[in-house]
Amino acid sequence: MVINVFAQIFSTLWAHKLRSFLTMFGIAWGVGSLLLLVGLGEGFRTGNQRNLSEYGENIIMIFPGRAPAVQGSMNSAREYRLTYQDYLDIRKESPHIKAITPVLASNDVHAVSEFASASGQLNGVEPQYNGIRFLPMKEGRWLNDLDEAQKRNVVVLGDEMTHHLFPGRPAIGSFILLDGHRFEVIGTLKRVGRGDDNLTNTRAYIPFQVMRSDFPLKGGEAYDAISMIYYQPRIADEHLLTQNETRRVIGRNHHFDYHDEDAFEGLDYVQQAQMMGMIFDAMNDFLGTVGLVTLALGAIGVINIMLVAVSERTREIGLRKALGATNRNILLQFFAEGILLTLVSGLIGMALAGGFMALLSNYNGPNGFDPPRLVPKTAILAIASLTLAGVVAGLYPASKAARLQPVEALRQE
Repeated sequence: MVINVFAQIFSTLWAHKLRSFLTMFGIAWGVGSLLLLVGLGEGFRTGNQRNLSEYGENIIMIFPGRAPAVQGSMNSAREYRLTYQDYLDIRKESPHIKAITPVLASNDVHAVSEFASASGQLNGVEPQYNGIRFLPMKEGRWLNDLDEAQKRNVVVLGDEMTHHLFPGRPAIGSFILLDGHRFEVIGTLKRVGRGDDNLTNTRAYIPFQVMRSDFPLKGGEAYDAISMIYYQPRIADEHLLTQNETRRVIGRNHHFDYHDEDAFEGLDYVQQAQMMGMIFDAMNDFLGTVGLVTLALGAIGVINIMLVAVSERTREIGLRKALGATNRNILLQFFAEGILLTLVSGLIGMALAGGFMALLSNYNGPNGFDPPRLVPKTAILAIASLTLAGVVAGLYPASKAARLQPVEALRQE
């Protein structure tokens, strides 16, 4: 009986080739388009989340700035530098800060190994820097408290710096010269970011006190000056509170009103992550609305086609009943026909969308955009919705026709 049912289904579809093709094309196009749209949104979401996670978690940065003598008037502003004392005071007086580190940075340090030379940014940091920034170790170890306390000439190299200084050769245990100062390589970092998007790969890291002694910032009071301060709140929701505590200390130490927003330069990645979360929520709402509209339109199209197709076959149903077919036989055929038509079409649409996304899997788009990804939940929802619509649209007129007497059904035009 199953073989006969499917034989009748295929003969019916073949007898109405154009209508069957258009129905299947419409379903496949709707499912494929929806999956591509959602896949692009998923690529954007994962790309931005990856960028944020590869930078670090809940990071806030503060830089030297200009403090207006008259609040709101930048014409009267004077420049001020962050100092190591600022860092010590913030660490002591800010109870809501989880971790904090000073950073000394220099962009004009020349690195030389026995094999090659390279240029990049040299950073002097304390050991806790590795817990604030995302810096996965590849080989060796990170800076520790003894390196800091004993002012050891040791260095950790970023991935790009390692490849430039030691092309195809081991770096751990080797020595390099940084502006004539000899340093031992104790660790190398894994590559982070994609392409040239992340400058972390071109950096080298040495103990803060060594950097402070050998590579101080240029200018007056340079020994105590630092380039920036990185810190983390205990929890993300406390980022404004920790920011306020930090600014209060800096304003007091540099003699200006810390309430003046123009006096501070910095980056709040907690706020950026929250803004990105709002964008993702809005994008999910938009894609959800578009998806529902797409599914609704697809379902309406399938329902119309199935209603017309089944209504046209009322005489066929009457003839089959006259030959002994039961209502169950008739409904089984239309049920199987609806399932086959919609499910196969949906799977074709999903396969085409998945194939297209696979072709884009190696495409490196703009920073913050990962290749589109197939979302299984969306695919299942789309195919199941259209399949249900097609089956219901086929069964409803078929059940009405099956309840007619054979003579009445044969009279239908």
